[in-house]
Amino acid sequence: MNRNLWLLAAAQGLFLTNNVTFIAINGLVGLSLAPRGWLATLPVMGYVVGGALSTGLVARTQQRLGRKASFQMGLLVAFASALLCAYSVLSHQFWVLVAATLIAGYYSANGHLYRFAAAELAAPDYREKAVSLVMAGGLLGAVFGPNLARYSKSLVSVPFVGAYLALAAVALLCMVVMAGLKFPPHADHATDTTAGRPLWVIVREPVFIVSTAGAALGYGVMNLLMAATPLAMQICGLPFEDAALALQWHVIGMFAPGFFTGHLIRRFGVLPMMGVGILLNAACIAVALTGTQLHQFVLGLFLLGVGWNFLFTASTTLSLRAYRPEEKDRAQAAINFCVFAVMAVTSFASGALVTTQGWTWLNLGSLVPLLVTGLALLWLVLRRQPTDNSWT
Repeated sequence: MNRNLWLLAAAQGLFLTNNVTFIAINGLVGLSLAPRGWLATLPVMGYVVGGALSTGLVARTQQRLGRKASFQMGLLVAFASALLCAYSVLSHQFWVLVAATLIAGYYSANGHLYRFAAAELAAPDYREKAVSLVMAGGLLGAVFGPNLARYSKSLVSVPFVGAYLALAAVALLCMVVMAGLKFPPHADHATDTTAGRPLWVIVREPVFIVSTAGAALGYGVMNLLMAATPLAMQICGLPFEDAALALQWHVIGMFAPGFFTGHLIRRFGVLPMMGVGILLNAACIAVALTGTQLHQFVLGLFLLGVGWNFLFTASTTLSLRAYRPEEKDRAQAAINFCVFAVMAVTSFASGALVTTQGWTWLNLGSLVPLLVTGLALLWLVLRRQPTDNSWT
C-alpha cells in the first residue's frame, strides 16, 4: 500500500458511504412520496440506471481528461444531486427525487472505476492485493453509512432531508481526498481509433464473458436482496434502527474481507474464489428462508456481503486479463454498463417483488442468477487450456 492507494481507499469508503445511505433511505423516502407502493424503489433504480447511462460518457471523459479530472467531476455531480434530493423531499415531489438519483448515477459510474484505478497504482505482481485492499476502504461506508442515515434522519424537521444534506458534505470531503491523489501520466487514446481491438472482439473473449457475468450477476443478487431489506424489515414490523444495523453488518461483510481476499486469490486462484462467493450467496438465501427475525436478517446479509466480496473481487481480477492497457476505457465501460443494467433491473424488481410477492419469493428468485453464474464459471473451467493461466 502506497500513499495513493490509501487515498483511493478513503475515496472508496466515502463512495460507499453515499451508496449505503442511498440504499438505507431512498426506498423509504420513495415509499412515503410515491403515488403507488410498488414504485417505492424507483429512486434506487434511478441511481443505477443513471450509472448505466453514464458509463459511455465517463469512459470518454477519462479518455480525454484522465482518471483524476473525471473522478472530481463525478464528485461535483454527487454534491449537486444530493442537494436536489433534499429539495425533492422538502417539496414532496417524488419524480424530482427520481430525477435527482438518476443524475447521481454519474457519480456512481465514476466510483465503480476506483477498483480498476487501484490496479494502476500498484506493481503488476500486486494488482490483486491493490484491488482488494482499496475495496476494503468500503469499511468506512459500513461504519458511516448506516450511522449517517440513522443520526441525520431527523436533523431537520422534515425526515431524511438532513441525510441528503450530509451526503452533500461527504461529496465535498471526498473532493479534498481526491485532490491529493496522483495517477500515472495520462495517455489520450480518444483520438486514436486504432488503439487496441474493437469492443465487439473483446467482449467475445471467454474470460471477459465470465468475469463480466460474475461481476454483474453477483452485484445483481446482492442489490436485489439489499435494496429490499429496509422495506421487508418495515413490513415485518422492525424499526428503522434495526434495518440500519442489518445494513451495517452487510457492508462490513462486503468490505472487511478486502484485507485478505487478494491473498486468497493469489493462493487459490480467481475461479475457485468466485465459486466460494456463489456458495456464500446461496447460504445467505438459505438463512433468509428460515425466518424474518432480526438475527436472521443480520446473519443473512452478512453472508451476502462476504459472498459478494469474493465473487466481485475475483471477477474484477479476472477481467484484468481480458483486455490490453490501451483497451481499458472501453472494456471497463462495457463491464460497468452490464453491472449497472443488472442492478437497474434488480433495484426495481426488489421493491415490486417484496411488496407484492413477499420476502420468501424474492429470495427464491435470487437463486436463478446464482445458477447462471455458476454455469458460466463451470463453462470456463471446462474449456481451459493447459497453457491458460486465467484461473490462477
